[in-house]
Amino acid sequence: MDHLAVQADGRHRVSADIAVLGAGMHPWGKWGRSFVEYGRAAARTALADAGLEWADVRSIVGADTVRSGYPGYVAGATFAQALGWQGARVTSVYAACASGAQAIGAARAQILAGLADVVLVVGADAAPKGFFAPAGGDRPDDPDWLRFRVLGATNPAYFALYARRRMAVYGDTLEDFAQVKVKNAAAGALNPHARYRKPVTADEVAQSAVVADPLRLLDICATSDGGAALVLSSMDFARSRGVADPVRIRAVSTVTPTYPRTILDLPDIATDSVTAVRPAPGSFRASIARAAYEEAGIGPGDLSLAEVYDLSTALELEWYEDIGLCAEGEGAKLVREGATALGGRVPVNASGGLASFGEAVPAQAIAQVCELTWQLRGTAGERQVPGARAGITANQGLFGHGSAVVAVR
Repeated sequence: MDHLAVQADGRHRVSADIAVLGAGMHPWGKWGRSFVEYGRAAARTALADAGLEWADVRSIVGADTVRSGYPGYVAGATFAQALGWQGARVTSVYAACASGAQAIGAARAQILAGLADVVLVVGADAAPKGFFAPAGGDRPDDPDWLRFRVLGATNPAYFALYARRRMAVYGDTLEDFAQVKVKNAAAGALNPHARYRKPVTADEVAQSAVVADPLRLLDICATSDGGAALVLSSMDFARSRGVADPVRIRAVSTVTPTYPRTILDLPDIATDSVTAVRPAPGSFRASIARAAYEEAGIGPGDLSLAEVYDLSTALELEWYEDIGLCAEGEGAKLVREGATALGGRVPVNASGGLASFGEAVPAQAIAQVCELTWQLRGTAGERQVPGARAGITANQGLFGHGSAVVAVR
């Protein structure tokens, strides 16, 4: 299953590739139905794409949703029941926005350990209106609850603080932020799975309502319903099915921060002491991508495209720097140059990103890998990145859940 590969520096590393045999999604929107329906539809689409029956699958991993009642907390079993009990191994994973990547990581570990030849990964959500809030009840020992009740720091306020910092430190402008939305909306208009499929102009962004200064309504992602699924397998299983050159997942990064953590990152409302320990170089988000690159044996210069978690337009600019597309503070420059747009040097969010989808939290990291899969297969239609050979996904879950996946062809 494992094999030796030669890195750019001449050293050998153990490659632990797994194959992506199938990818499927339920379109994003506000459909008013159960998350189970979205996940089941995505799973069936992914199975059909893989040319497999549900009975062929020996393990299922569900990315959990904490907003959809008790079945959401045991999503693996919930989806297995919806598809039909057939005895498969089951796993359920929750890591906030990183849930989908954690689910992919769990599936990959099972495959590489020889516990299952083929695994179905499913995530879906039915999101509330407005911004996400903590689960109900008083929990004064929960930082996520405290940041709402003590600081009044809703998610849009949190995003706005990052935007203000970029404006103050790097000189980013409202026009820079607006151009991220313009770019992503243009890509999303080409994606049949996206919720918002209409191009927008910078003027429309500027004229939309202020939500948390300096961010406007069109700078911030919505909350959505949706589902995504992947069929993953060992390379041997893929070859046995006649798939000689599948898209391969080569790395899954799920790292945590290192001590001391010197930058305030909500929902944490305090930082580590820095009086005696020198801070580690780079940010936590940068460490997420760095671990994925090291595991995959590639670097930012090898990327054909990237999918990042654009909770806000300003945050997307920060991800450019964190995944190594440019130096710190130069994210806006890439947007101005068109480097991250379709047709640019390294398109980012060719899917349309959260700007076009909205958040269906357990599904989104899986959806990012679906997009990489279609791009690397060359089947992404009008939004196709020509000659795509390698891509990375990146997002961050609450409380230090890293999330990045590298896929290659």
